[in-house]
Amino acid sequence: MSIVRFGAIVLFIILKDIERRMHIHCLGINHHTASVSLREKLAFSDDQTQSALARQGCGVGMAISTEMIILSTCNRVEIYIISSSESSDELGIFLSEIHDIPREELTPHLYHHLDQDAIEHLLRVAAGLNSLVLGEPQILGQVTHALQLARGQNTVGPILSRLFQTAIHAGKRARTETLIGRNPSSVSSLAASVAEKTVIAIEKAQVVVLGAGEMAELAVEALRKRGAMKILVVNRTLDRALALAERWGAETSTFEHLSDALTRADILIASTGAPHTIIHAPQVEKTLKDRAERPLVMIDIAVPRDIDADVGDLPGVKLFDMDGLNTQLEDSLAKRSAEVPRVESILLEEKAHFSDYLASLDMLPLIANLREQAESIRQLELSKTLRRLPDLEDRDRKRIEALTQALVKKLVDAPIRRLRSEASNEQAPQYATVARVLFDIPETPRSS
Repeated sequence: MSIVRFGAIVLFIILKDIERRMHIHCLGINHHTASVSLREKLAFSDDQTQSALARQGCGVGMAISTEMIILSTCNRVEIYIISSSESSDELGIFLSEIHDIPREELTPHLYHHLDQDAIEHLLRVAAGLNSLVLGEPQILGQVTHALQLARGQNTVGPILSRLFQTAIHAGKRARTETLIGRNPSSVSSLAASVAEKTVIAIEKAQVVVLGAGEMAELAVEALRKRGAMKILVVNRTLDRALALAERWGAETSTFEHLSDALTRADILIASTGAPHTIIHAPQVEKTLKDRAERPLVMIDIAVPRDIDADVGDLPGVKLFDMDGLNTQLEDSLAKRSAEVPRVESILLEEKAHFSDYLASLDMLPLIANLREQAESIRQLELSKTLRRLPDLEDRDRKRIEALTQALVKKLVDAPIRRLRSEASNEQAPQYATVARVLFDIPETPRSS
């Protein structure tokens, strides 16, 4: 073969590979790149997500996109697509038009990941490595929900479906095989964790929450998740206490009955906005006499403090304040950070599995085509031969057919084994194209 002829074949292979290659895109913003005000403008409700996906599914969106999934949370908005183009321009226009925001306002805050970078990014997102709070568990459910919404609108095909399933599996492995999500990640969750560890049975303990603000609500939520059943919300005004108590099935009271609440409490979490301490040692000491020597755990997450430091010196009282909790929180987050290399090792394994799957998309149809072509040739030539031998007995016809089947199997087995072994090689698409050229097998369009 001449050098010119060889060069022409190589160029043909490269052009064919470029022509049929589909790209994985991720375009988005998150808490690192955009303010909360812009993230709010770009956020998708479930209805908006379904509407945007339906628009794409009806062909009104991007002509270059064959699959789409939208992931929208309080800290990120990301659109994943499969496209024949390497450019993200149409995707940016789509996002701009959906929310009616000028593109020049969006562009400085957008990030774009392509192919392997997009795969790695989604795996890190699902594992909680890109979250505002390292290792937080909510993102895994949000990734799962995004996939479900796309399936409902028929905008997810084999590639994004497999990618998101891989990411979900990676996220689950990260949380079961490492400690990335097992240490408290906020002051409120840490307070609940301290309370759980300090009492004998949190499901039987009387929990008193002093205050009805955001921190108090987060504490109640964390306590409920740990099994707390008996919660009393005490606040200066009853209306605020009722709003919180209604959401969590708790009791309510006001500051006028604080002494009674202290007497009942096994755990007290203080989180008011008062400018000064509201619980003092003499008050607590008085209530301790009516508690039948039951210990009292007091956790002060207010700044300024709600509980006088002297309370911690009373017998039977364990007092935790923000300084102590912050020290423990830093230790918890340090433990989470120490798990990151183990999580990243899991993500590398999952990324490799997905890459093998992508390679198989090129090889499996080719292997099927090769077998079909060989069988078609075998049957055609066998038919010609048998027509020339009309006097053959059925037994001999079956022997000849078995012989042709064995010959074809031996001829195609070696190339098929080689194609399978090269499926995970980064040059797999080139191998596939060379095989199609050598065996004269036409390209099979990949379904979306």
